[in-house]
Amino acid sequence: MTSLHFLDWAIITTYFLFILWVGVFKFKKKLKTENEFILSGRKLSLVGFIATLVTTWYGGILGVGENTLLYGIQTWFIFGLPYYFFAVIYAFLIAPKIREKGFLSIPDHFHNSFGEQAGITSALIISFLASPAPYILSLGIILQFLFGIELGLSLFISTLVSIIYIWNGGFSAIVATDRIQFVLMFIGFISLFIFLYIANGSPIKLIHKLSPSMLDPLGGNSLQYLFVWFFIASWTFIDPGFYQRCSAAKNPDTAKKGILFSIFFWAIFDFLTLICGLYAIETISPDQALLTYPILAFEVLPYGFLGIFLVGTIATIMSTIDSLSLVSAVTFGRDILWRIETNKSTLSPINFMKKGLIIISFFSLTISYLLPSVIALFYTLGSLLIPGLILPFLYSLKKDNRLINQNITWWMILPIFVSAIWFTLSKLINQSPLGMEPFYPGMATSFLYYIIINIKANYGN
Repeated sequence: MTSLHFLDWAIITTYFLFILWVGVFKFKKKLKTENEFILSGRKLSLVGFIATLVTTWYGGILGVGENTLLYGIQTWFIFGLPYYFFAVIYAFLIAPKIREKGFLSIPDHFHNSFGEQAGITSALIISFLASPAPYILSLGIILQFLFGIELGLSLFISTLVSIIYIWNGGFSAIVATDRIQFVLMFIGFISLFIFLYIANGSPIKLIHKLSPSMLDPLGGNSLQYLFVWFFIASWTFIDPGFYQRCSAAKNPDTAKKGILFSIFFWAIFDFLTLICGLYAIETISPDQALLTYPILAFEVLPYGFLGIFLVGTIATIMSTIDSLSLVSAVTFGRDILWRIETNKSTLSPINFMKKGLIIISFFSLTISYLLPSVIALFYTLGSLLIPGLILPFLYSLKKDNRLINQNITWWMILPIFVSAIWFTLSKLINQSPLGMEPFYPGMATSFLYYIIINIKANYGN
């Protein structure tokens, strides 16, 4: 168990009591409609939009520290720049259309655009893709570090605490906590940056002391590896968290402005996390890379500030777990379990979403225990599943829709199947076939299938 001052424990305890108050008392009155539970009645303000989108995006904060310690500034080129690029496109071209269409979720969008089969297929894919497993692992590692408990128990506690307040409150509870978590994550890392600056000198002085490999945008990896991460960032287009917030916004303009302001805050937070990680390179061993930020905090922060930083880090991770848990619960519970019920018109979708929350939480808990690497979870899930959804989703935003439902379903399945086969072969032979990562053949299959079904749609069989 890590030694903390009484003041630090008091700050951490206060934070968790606040979370419980939000979940158990503030939203004690259950939400009655699925629109309220999923989208807070579509009344999300600009401030709430920014707070909940910014905080949700940083659940992999331990992975950011791990990658920065090992590969230097490469972190910004795979976890920062690509996401700004795709988020800008999303803000101008996609966000307004989502709000105007008024669907509740991405599978709901597919269901209304292409039929029930396509909707359920997309829901299955998103249930895995939106899994909070990487973030449950991150929070579990923090709790293990602080309390000295077994990883399995810390993962269980992480899962339970992160979903308890959305059981009744749904998206409204998430937004309420994200407003506080937004402030905490920035205060925490600003404090860490200031004390590192005082102890070690300016970032300019730091950069001059770093080895060339740490200033290499590729981080010693291939250009192809960098491009895979860049294209994984195109996940933004099918990110159910983005979709949910745009659907919940008061109007299309709020959704567009909210994303653009969020990019600004992401850039500030990326600067803070990157510089803090670079300060750690000379002092922290690579075998402790995943705990880069907590270890740094214990080295340089006085009590009180340490508690604030730890709470900020915990809040950063929890804000992502709760959001993805809700999205996955909606996807699995409403868009799969409820959809396949023959008498669904008489059944409450909210009850099915709560069943989905339990199932998805158990699945994510299991995955995070079996594959205890944050970066590996990001990379594996992204490179295998993203090729199956990007093009079909972008196509669904078009006004003219001539592709039949069966075509859309296979359009989602085949790219994932090809990526999975490629991934399996790479593990069997200990190298990627033809030197290509699984993401590329999956996307190539998606493009090829799009061309084929368009030819059929235009010229017949």
